[in-house]
Amino acid sequence: MNGLQAYQRVNTQTSITDADPHKLIQLLYNGALERINMAKARVQAKDFEGKGKLISKAIEIIGGLRGFLDFEKGGELAAQLESLYDYMERTLFDANVKNDIGKLDEVASLLRQVKDGWDNIRDEVIQKPSEQAAV
Repeated sequence: MNGLQAYQRVNTQTSITDADPHKLIQLLYNGALERINMAKARVQAKDFEGKGKLISKAIEIIGGLRGFLDFEKGGELAAQLESLYDYMERTLFDANVKNDIGKLDEVASLLRQVKDGWDNIRDEVIQKPSEQAAV
């Protein structure tokens, strides 16, 4: 098991090192979703300490996503995302206290929707720097 964990850490570190800013946000979304899914399994296994650590990590990741918001460039969308991230954090906290899998599912669903939107703008984000270089 330790070998697998070491491999996963190296794989994650390599992904982060090689990632552009858009990809880093994708990795954060993936990480939060992974922690939420793992927390659901910990609730079902009645491992409440493990569940708490995983939910805390998901909350921390969402806080990181919130920290990346650019209110100058993002305007109203950034403000709406900040409100959504705040809601997600509070809902995860509540899910942790109540061992509520339904609330974990709700946040995971919201995260997937935002992640899908983020994933779909990748081509635009990647093309912009090359278009600017051509100007």
